Amino acid sequence: MTSSLYCAEQGIGSRTIVLLHGFGACHDVWRDVVAVLAPLARTLAYDLPGHGLSLDFPGAGPAKIAARAVLADPAVRAARRIHLVGHSMGGAVATLMALIEPAKVASLTLLAPGGFGPEINGPLLRRYAAASHLPEILACLEAMSGPGSPPALGTAHMLHEMRDRPGQLEKLVEIAGAMTRDDRQGVIPRDQLDTLSMPAMAVWGSDDPVLPSTQADDLPPHFHVHHVLSAGHMLIEEAPDLVARIIQRNINRRARPVRPKLAEAG
Repeated sequence: MTSSLYCAEQGIGSRTIVLLHGFGACHDVWRDVVAVLAPLARTLAYDLPGHGLSLDFPGAGPAKIAARAVLADPAVRAARRIHLVGHSMGGAVATLMALIEPAKVASLTLLAPGGFGPEINGPLLRRYAAASHLPEILACLEAMSGPGSPPALGTAHMLHEMRDRPGQLEKLVEIAGAMTRDDRQGVIPRDQLDTLSMPAMAVWGSDDPVLPSTQADDLPPHFHVHHVLSAGHMLIEEAPDLVARIIQRNINRRARPVRPKLAEAG
């Protein structure tokens, strides 16, 4: 393990798509989505600080640390502009990146993002953080998925292998405890979201048991909202082809025009 930020790069092209996983996951959850995107663009799938091959990144835990870490990564700095995609905690990280360096972000696609409302299923996330055995990991994935969506066995095995690394389980328990204190989460102010001019889309499963889909109800008007019927929180595993199509559609949209400021009265 090293203290650097791990990034899996695939694909070629003039566009760069940055993929940020949710809490307790790693870059490999994007594999089915990347299979669709890589022939069309360069993809950068990260292990966020405190996860996977970025386990020992200094200060891992807060979303702002992760946002600044990804923005400072040489692979991102080398790209003129990036298309940001984030799921759950990765959605909060992506949103903060867009707020920190809006000129760097060409589009923002958020899958059930964290930080869009105070409600969060703290008990389930803490249970998921502490899950060390495959049956418990599968049970948590099933609880986070929509009705009729069986958990992906391959994802469960990958998460089980990741949690076998020394210190990983303890770090996840630490992050979950801080993230779900009093079973509430920190909220990104709506007036800050309204300052973003890049194409922005929020995608939510209608039966999300972790972050309620009602958190998309009062987003700024320029945010496109897509509800996935009968889907839960695990959108990448439940609907990878749909997620890939939504990303493609959003990166092809144009930014909203910036309104000119009214001249002050003399």
